[in-house]
Amino acid sequence: MFEVRSRAGKIALQVIITLMVLPFLFPLIVMVQESLSGAGFSNYRAVVDVPGFWRFFLNSAVISAGVIVIVYVVAMLGSYGFAKLRIAGREFYFWLLLACLTLPEVVLLAPLFVTDQRLNLYNTYWAVILPLSALQIPFAVLLTRNFINGLPDQLFEAIRVDGAGSIATFRHLIVPLTRPIAAAVVIFTLIGAWNDYLMPLVFLQSQSMQTITLIPTFFVGEFNNDQTKILASAVVTAIPEVVAYLGLQRLFERGLTAGAIK
Repeated sequence: MFEVRSRAGKIALQVIITLMVLPFLFPLIVMVQESLSGAGFSNYRAVVDVPGFWRFFLNSAVISAGVIVIVYVVAMLGSYGFAKLRIAGREFYFWLLLACLTLPEVVLLAPLFVTDQRLNLYNTYWAVILPLSALQIPFAVLLTRNFINGLPDQLFEAIRVDGAGSIATFRHLIVPLTRPIAAAVVIFTLIGAWNDYLMPLVFLQSQSMQTITLIPTFFVGEFNNDQTKILASAVVTAIPEVVAYLGLQRLFERGLTAGAIK
């Protein structure tokens, strides 16, 4: 592994890393700073006082939790099959699944709208949970399969010798050993589901079913455009994602690195 031992090398590496981080850190600092301009913390109080704020927050939490559960279960089971089970046409189906990554979200709106109406799912949580899950599963499978491929085959041979079947192997071997990559899947899925604006706007008709991404629209209108409160709502919206990342940071970094190396 690459290692810098000299003091000058460490200083140079620290400077390079700092310069690489600044372009990503600067917009966040500006966003927080501008959200406090003018009325200060009253901007955040105005965001929380938006009618239905906590209902929007709950809707986002329910949708995100549903998407995370579906993506986790399907991605883990699918990756286990693609990586370690002997399935006819395994590689063909895997690349067919990866082809779904090329489908833009907006192209699917019309067929999904018709499908939701025929299945009576329109204006329900499922109308958003199922499409978002389907859109995120291919990338989750790609990450998880690489991770599971890196697990030694001897472990699977040993547990099969002990009499474990495919389901027992998944439960007692795959689930415990894939916690790092599972954390990465959870973080990416949470970000995609929590920040999605288009799906809830199209498939959730009533305002009481809308998500927290709708909050900034309360401060934009024909005669007003309060950017400070819009930025404050962006900060408030990002808090659950930041908390989730900090809580799963170590597992997230381990899982992402292992998947990338393989």
